[in-house]
Amino acid sequence: MTFTITENSLVKDIVNELPKTSDVFKKNRIDFCCGGNILLSQAVVQNGLNMDSLLGELKVVFEKYENAEKDVEVWTESDSNTIIDHVISNYHRVSEEELKMLSPYVTKVSRVHGNNHPELLKVNELFYEFKKELIEHMEKEEAILFPLIKQLADGTVENREEAINMIVELEKEHDHAGEILRQIREVTSDFELPLDACGTYRLVYARLEALEGLTFMHVHLENNILFPRYIA
Repeated sequence: MTFTITENSLVKDIVNELPKTSDVFKKNRIDFCCGGNILLSQAVVQNGLNMDSLLGELKVVFEKYENAEKDVEVWTESDSNTIIDHVISNYHRVSEEELKMLSPYVTKVSRVHGNNHPELLKVNELFYEFKKELIEHMEKEEAILFPLIKQLADGTVENREEAINMIVELEKEHDHAGEILRQIREVTSDFELPLDACGTYRLVYARLEALEGLTFMHVHLENNILFPRYIA
């Protein structure tokens, strides 16, 4: 897939194709929701921006998408330290950023459309529960679990049973996070959009579904490749 965004691309089409570009537009005060049916060149002129700089920012988002996990099987041949570093860089940091950037959109949509679509109030509640759980979980992995796994890998762990118990405990936390995501999918009817969904509404559903995919891949690398090396 090649980078095809040009000055003649419509703002709304760019966001529909790559939802994360909404962060770039928000940062540059470009209305991608109600005012998204304009060429990128028009948005640049209206906001006094530099086209090359804006395209550069959009290309960064595109390249992050392109470099997302394509073949997880390669990790079965990697050592544990390599997998841990990969998880931290490509899942922990990316998830933290996305949870932070998505939060105001989820809040806004539930506030604006919650009266007509009460399921959005539940989505808001579940999203913030998921955000809290996942951030705490990732912090625990980096501070406690991953150092223990590295010690298990090189044979320097002091208490092997305690380390394995910690792996089992964190694996159970994955189950809980997965259950919250299942509830979000259920309450949104598989992210089905109502007829009156605005651009921001569509954006929230698209990014929630992408966050689900990111989390599932994160959990897959740990539950199915990393953790089984140390627990029977």
